[in-house]
Order: sequence, then C-alpha cells, then structure tokens
Amino acid sequence: MPFTHHRTVRLADTDAAGVVFFARTLMLCHEAYEESLARAGLDLKQFLGGADLIVPISKSEAEYLRPLCCGDKLAITVKPSALTATSFAIQFEITKLGPPDKLAARIRTEHVATSVSKRERLPLSPALLAWISDS
Repeated sequence: MPFTHHRTVRLADTDAAGVVFFARTLMLCHEAYEESLARAGLDLKQFLGGADLIVPISKSEAEYLRPLCCGDKLAITVKPSALTATSFAIQFEITKLGPPDKLAARIRTEHVATSVSKRERLPLSPALLAWISDS
C-alpha cells in the first residue's frame, strides 16, 4: 500500500511570486521518501551513509499540474517499485487537499544501489526490497 506523507507548504518553500519553487517540489518528495523509509523501520542514519551502500538518484522527471502556495495542505504519496536487481523507482503524487482535492504534481525518481568504497552497483539490500514490496 502506498505511503502518504501530509505536509503544509511553508513560506520558505515558495519563491518571490509566492508559489512553490520547482526544486523545492523535489525536496518535498525527498522528505516523504525519508518518512516512508523511517515508517518502514529502516534506520535512516545507517541507510543514509552509515554503511557502504548508498542509493543516489540517477534520473528524475516532474510534471507540474497546478501551483502550490504557502498554507496549502498537501498529501504526498510514495510508490516505490523495483527496476532491476540494483535499482528502483519511486512515483510520487502531490495532491493539494481541498475540497476538492486536486493533483498538483507527478514526480518520478530512479535510484541505483551503489558501493561507496568501490563506486560500483550493488544488489538492493533486503531492507530496501522489503520496503519496496510492502509499499
């Protein structure tokens, strides 16, 4: 079942026009990703640099459907899926809560499991595979 992270848009998320800056949209998704991992029981300190495994983003795509402004209430869904033995993708949907609720953006990121020391691909860890299959 996809994980959903709820958040309110803050002033710091917006640009001079009062709209969420496009790069901040990716930050919102990454925040939801981290929250999803934590809720699944992954030790973020270990996962994000405590071991030889890292999972950097190798590709990202974004489709912005409507502006988001300071004070808007959001629901960000996180839907991971395995791509190969060494990579996975995450589909994010950012919904501006209403009424009525309106889809505001679709974001997709691809991640590659990599050895920090060897700088080569590694198989996805059992913890990541469990997170992907449970989501």
